[in-house]
Amino acid sequence: MNRSAMRGFTLIEMMIVVAIIAVLAAIAIPNYQQYRVKANRADAQAFLMDVAQRQQQYLLDARAFAGTLAELGMVAPEKVARNYTVTIDIEAGPPPTFLLTATPIATSGQSADGVLTLDQSGAKQWNGQSW
Repeated sequence: MNRSAMRGFTLIEMMIVVAIIAVLAAIAIPNYQQYRVKANRADAQAFLMDVAQRQQQYLLDARAFAGTLAELGMVAPEKVARNYTVTIDIEAGPPPTFLLTATPIATSGQSADGVLTLDQSGAKQWNGQSW
C-alpha cells in the first residue's frame, strides 16, 4: 500500500493531544474543587441565615430561643447535612442569646474548610474572619 494513501494519526500526534489534555485537566480539576468548596460554604451560610431568621420569630412567639433545629421545625438541607454538622447553642439570658455553628464533617470535601458561626446579633464568623 502506498504510504500517502494511509490515513490516521501518528503516535506522536496522539501523544501531543494526550499531553494537552493532561495540562488542561491539571489546571481545571483544582479550580473546580475550589468552586465546589465555596459553593458548599455558601449553602451552609444561607442555611444559617435562615435558621437565625427563624430563631428571631421563635423568640417573639415563645420568649426564648430554640435549642434544636427540630424545635424550629427545620431540617438541614441534604447538601448542607452532607458537608456540615449544624448546632445551636443557647443561653437563657437576660438577654437570651444563641450561637449557630456549622462544623465541616471530617469525611466530606469541606473537611479543610473552617467553622461557620452566626449569633443573635448577626455577627458572622468563618475562620476568625467575618463572612
